[in-house]
Amino acid sequence: MSDSRVLVIDLDTQRAESLRAILEFIEHRAVLVEDAAQLSLEGQRPQDFLAVIIGKTEGDSIMRFVDWLKRDRLHPPLLVLQPYHALAMERFGLDESACLTLETPVRYAALSELLKRASLLREMAHTPRAAAQGPTGNSSAVRRVRALIEQVAGFDTTVLITGESGTGKEVVARAIHARSPRRDQPFVAVNCGAIPAELLESELFGHEKGAFTGAITARRGRFELADGGTLFLDEIGDMPLPMQVKILRVLQERSFERVGATRSTQCNVRIVAATHRNLEEAIIKNAFREDLYYRLNVFPIEMPPLRERTEDLPMLIDDLIQMQERHGQRGMRLAPDAVHTLRQYHWPGNVRELANLIERLAVLHPGKLVDAANLPPRYRSGLSESGSAPSVQPVEPLTPPAPRVELNEPLRFASPMLPAQALSELPPEGLSLKDHIEAIELSLIRQALQQAGGVVAHAAKLLNTRRTTLVEKLRKYGLTREAGGLELEPTTF
Repeated sequence: MSDSRVLVIDLDTQRAESLRAILEFIEHRAVLVEDAAQLSLEGQRPQDFLAVIIGKTEGDSIMRFVDWLKRDRLHPPLLVLQPYHALAMERFGLDESACLTLETPVRYAALSELLKRASLLREMAHTPRAAAQGPTGNSSAVRRVRALIEQVAGFDTTVLITGESGTGKEVVARAIHARSPRRDQPFVAVNCGAIPAELLESELFGHEKGAFTGAITARRGRFELADGGTLFLDEIGDMPLPMQVKILRVLQERSFERVGATRSTQCNVRIVAATHRNLEEAIIKNAFREDLYYRLNVFPIEMPPLRERTEDLPMLIDDLIQMQERHGQRGMRLAPDAVHTLRQYHWPGNVRELANLIERLAVLHPGKLVDAANLPPRYRSGLSESGSAPSVQPVEPLTPPAPRVELNEPLRFASPMLPAQALSELPPEGLSLKDHIEAIELSLIRQALQQAGGVVAHAAKLLNTRRTTLVEKLRKYGLTREAGGLELEPTTF
């Protein structure tokens, strides 16, 4: 309910009713009062409202309002009507960053724009302090991510966060912002894959009045809203190619044009981007610009999937349960056998899937202890027929012995013409060492890609090399992945 309720405090009843009509037109619910004392009597709390619009008030009334407002350390953003803004700022010491001026007479487009900004301010203010620490967990992978956050946060360096969907890439982006010198400025997030291509430019850069049908007033974009702070471009791998060109220009020149504008606007924002896609593969397929990739990938951070850090499950579960309790839901607890069973699950949806599971269990078993037998069927695949988790016995690793190499045995190489055969000695006519080594390298790359199903990241792990290094070699050999397997063909970049 607090996502749509707006409190209006104004002694001018006619103007208050006009504000109510405008708010209802833009799908918000108005709560009109003349005196803040009414709020206390009705049991209303500051956090129950998206924003507060302040108009004409009496001295005693505004003092009671300030007392009521300070009950919540993170009060909702204030939209102060222009004639009364100085009074609110100077006499009562309200937070300047959360006091926005609302020009009179009030127009619905301007009010709608301010409410969007208020929503962003509220989101930033209510971000838990723990978010500054980064992802939850104590595994080596999470500790490595937190170390990278600490290392880059103090700079304005562009960061690219990669990882599967649901791994918590936005948590990393917010932690970088919260630990940066821009922490007191806006953090604005935009999902590039959720906005239609024809609307994305206006959403990012804004538009001028009359720029297109329906543009009845000028509108600021996300770059302007994030001025001085951090702009988080989520799922940038889904951004259309024409928009990639414009984003590249902004990164290079730190300026942009609103849709329909004839002049450039300077912007001072830090860019943090994220994607679940493999951008190196997208470059090979001409679905992502290589120059933009290098502009974004200045400081890469890769979020590990949950299946690779299941030792963090207990901490994640506790955090998610506490979050639900803070939102007024009755908490539940997971029995040790349930946690053990969840550790055997492969978690394709990562932390987001875990959050959905915890919420579901809280609804089904409020205030109870949930054991493994009460987990949904898909999470109980490791249970025995009796319904209990099987005991885990230590297993001796089945590692084959390393092959023994005699020092006096001649070195053997795979032939570029006949890979299955080995060269026992150098041919009398000699050979090209460079071509021979490249043939061996190409053969191993092809085998790794076959084993990895064409996934470059997995193939790189098999070859114990970096993804970027393997991508460069794929470009060098013109190797692409086709539906029927792997084959060599010229590749254009």
